[in-house]
Amino acid sequence: MNVAKLLKFSRCSPLHFSPSYSHSSFRLQHATGTSSNPQEADKFQEDEFRVFVIPGKNSVTEKRQERRKLKFKAQPPRYLKMPVDQDWTSVWPGPRTFHPAVVPLPLRQGYDKKRVAQGKFGNAELMKVPNFLHLTPPAIKKHCDAIRKFCTPWPQGLETEMQMEKHFPITVITSDYCHSSPTIRDIKARIVTIKLKLSTLELDDHARDKFLRLVGDRYNPKTDVLTIVTDRCPMKKQNYDYCMYVLTALFHESWTFEEWEKEKSTLDMEYYEWKDHPSYQTYLKLKAYPSQDTSNIEQEIGQDPLTQKYSKAVTDLFNQGEDVYTLARYKEATLELLLGQKTS
Repeated sequence: MNVAKLLKFSRCSPLHFSPSYSHSSFRLQHATGTSSNPQEADKFQEDEFRVFVIPGKNSVTEKRQERRKLKFKAQPPRYLKMPVDQDWTSVWPGPRTFHPAVVPLPLRQGYDKKRVAQGKFGNAELMKVPNFLHLTPPAIKKHCDAIRKFCTPWPQGLETEMQMEKHFPITVITSDYCHSSPTIRDIKARIVTIKLKLSTLELDDHARDKFLRLVGDRYNPKTDVLTIVTDRCPMKKQNYDYCMYVLTALFHESWTFEEWEKEKSTLDMEYYEWKDHPSYQTYLKLKAYPSQDTSNIEQEIGQDPLTQKYSKAVTDLFNQGEDVYTLARYKEATLELLLGQKTS
């Protein structure tokens, strides 16, 4: 049947066609381009007759829905609205990355050969480094007030450094490390160091000399400080216990008097002691002349400043060696003691 006759027949006939015939008529209308509804035609074309697209041969216009551009009004920085008496602990309560819109300071960081350093807005250098804006004096005061109820009052009698050194002569130094790593342990955290002044230990001349020979270069004669460092144990507590054990062993060992030490003569001594030398007995006889009894004169010269000065000069001359300083002090002490002459 011809297409024109079929269409004419469909318009003039009052009969009701079957659904299959109506569908065929609809397809024919679209095939001949005689549809009255363009949207319906496009829908039919998309559903039934899809165009085979060959790249470079035919062009297909794609309908893209343009996104609606939303424009937001940027708010001014917060620091412009902050009053002068703003509670900074409420603005910056804890550690956080630097935020330029909050900090009311004209900060700059970075280096530029041609221009001044970049400001705080968009400055990555200020965001990389840690800041202490949460540790301002008002914030620290608030923290102290919050933990004050958990603290005990400061003990009486420890107001000065001298009082603290008297009651607590030992200083223990340890280190804790906190860094980003797979483990929280650090091998350097096991090291324990103790310091104390040698004058705080009750030692006589023999014990002090033996103690110094045992510790070696761990003692500083200028500051009178003994330093003991332990790191051989894997744990900090173990090194602390070992450190206290070493100090206790040194103290008791220095007071130990061996039998062979009684056989030592003046020439065998490691250091020169004027009172153990024959020069001291000669000086006593000289001071007691014409009497031969030196028992009473020994107590009197113990408080004599000239005798103490001569004793120190002779001891330093033998123990420290001969130099310009020790020889000058020995000459000065000898002239004052024997002839009563002062060279200075």
